[in-house]
Amino acid sequence: MFTGLTELDAVLMVARRGKFRAAALELGMSTTALSNAVGKLERQLGVRLFNRTTRSVSLTEAGERFIAKVAPAIGEIHEAMSIARSQQATPAGVLRINAFPTAAREIFPWLVLPFLRAYPQVQIDIVTESRLVDIVAGGFDFGVRSADLVPIDMIALPLGVARRNVVVGAPEYLKAHGTPVTPEDLAHHVCFRVRLPNGAIYRWPFEKAGRSAHIDVEGVLTLDEASLARAAALASVGLTLAMESDVRDDIEAGRLVCVLEDWTPKLAPLSLYYPNRRNPSAAFKAFIDFARQHYETASA
Repeated sequence: MFTGLTELDAVLMVARRGKFRAAALELGMSTTALSNAVGKLERQLGVRLFNRTTRSVSLTEAGERFIAKVAPAIGEIHEAMSIARSQQATPAGVLRINAFPTAAREIFPWLVLPFLRAYPQVQIDIVTESRLVDIVAGGFDFGVRSADLVPIDMIALPLGVARRNVVVGAPEYLKAHGTPVTPEDLAHHVCFRVRLPNGAIYRWPFEKAGRSAHIDVEGVLTLDEASLARAAALASVGLTLAMESDVRDDIEAGRLVCVLEDWTPKLAPLSLYYPNRRNPSAAFKAFIDFARQHYETASA
């Protein structure tokens, strides 16, 4: 009988997350593959490690005893593997990054893709989530968030990317409905509402000369996906609040027009953050150096 590290990692992650779907996401596996890995180990052991219902997953008594004994040993194995990887001369292996969707889109063209071209033996696994996550518990190497949201126990590397939200609409829409001059004018426009991960509706933020306003806009569409809002704006349906980097090409090409520019405040810059590691892999160190060089070049 041989039990692989994959099966053991699967059991530990399910025990940690309490849900197969969440555990599969953090391990970069399908839910089916994860379930099969757990089932394989249970068959080898001859006992059930988890009580499963349609709504929850919990450890059995045998599962609790198994996890208590195995978890420290698996930790030691991963530490030994980390030490071995740190001796690599050539960066290789997988780097896992957790980021807000907008942050991932911002860093993708100038950081992720150039890094992969420079280090073809490295693989990058990006998971985008709007919620804040514990990157250590989730098994991620890096996180990318606004600088003001980086946990205090993490090492943060500024990426120096200028960021702001913009309100945009198609020229045809503005010709037909006029151009808003103040945030209050949005009451007379079709706007796309933004739904946050917790279900709340995002209030569009504005600021000018010490005055701030948060507008709960009205409109025919409520969306939680930026690409859909962009498509609707391009179709002249209404105005949308977008990350400037997501619509910059459209603005430069004249497909979309910025309005209320003097009311849109700057946002905190992005940061790449990560935990302190005693034995970082060559790929881990290379990615940090690559990001730092870009920041220093952009700041020069």
